[in-house]
Amino acid sequence: MSSPVLAASARSVTKSFGAGNAKIQVLHGIDIDAYESEILMLLGPSGCGKTTLISILAGTLTPDSGELQVLGEPLHSMKKSAITRFRALNVGFIFQQFNLIPTISCEENAAVPLLIQGMSLSKALPHARKSLEQVGLSEHMRKRPNQLSGGQQQRVAIARALVHNPRLIICDEPTAALDAENGQRVMELFRDLMRQPGRCAIVVTHDHRILQYSDRIATMNDGRILESVPTAEFDFDHHR
Repeated sequence: MSSPVLAASARSVTKSFGAGNAKIQVLHGIDIDAYESEILMLLGPSGCGKTTLISILAGTLTPDSGELQVLGEPLHSMKKSAITRFRALNVGFIFQQFNLIPTISCEENAAVPLLIQGMSLSKALPHARKSLEQVGLSEHMRKRPNQLSGGQQQRVAIARALVHNPRLIICDEPTAALDAENGQRVMELFRDLMRQPGRCAIVVTHDHRILQYSDRIATMNDGRILESVPTAEFDFDHHR
């Protein structure tokens, strides 16, 4: 069997916010790996640094120190403009807050990553419609976000994250606003995507219903990784 291929790797990564007496250390020398064709889930209490960590892995935050290799690129030493281009081509984001544009339709919202890449709206919309179909929103494409439920808005956000076929999918509580059936549907979609070569998903979650879809589970507390193990070796009873 061939060795797993690294999709993202952090070594000795630190991050603080504030300055002087108000400075707060959020990440303390984080070491973590995520591999191609897997779903890595991050568990830990609120405020332990999970969202900060995935923001750094996605290139939206800069670490204070440490090294980052993401899809073969050294993010820690790249210029901001290069990181922005890299992100637009390779990374899909699913945020806790949906971050949808309220004045445009769902299909236009889902097309945004393609528009950022320079694709025309007429060419981007068919891709956006296909992505919305994948998350079960065929009948709501031309509605605006305020005409949808919270769960439906979350699925628009997921469709937007997947529309440009990103190699790395970064998710912050992707099923928090979804019922069990739609949460399962989304995770099955992720699982199918991860079967394609060169892809990886890193998922922050408190939703124990979806842990079964992970390949590995990492636990965090106080800005540190406590363990990172294959899901089959994870002690579910201890973490309930």
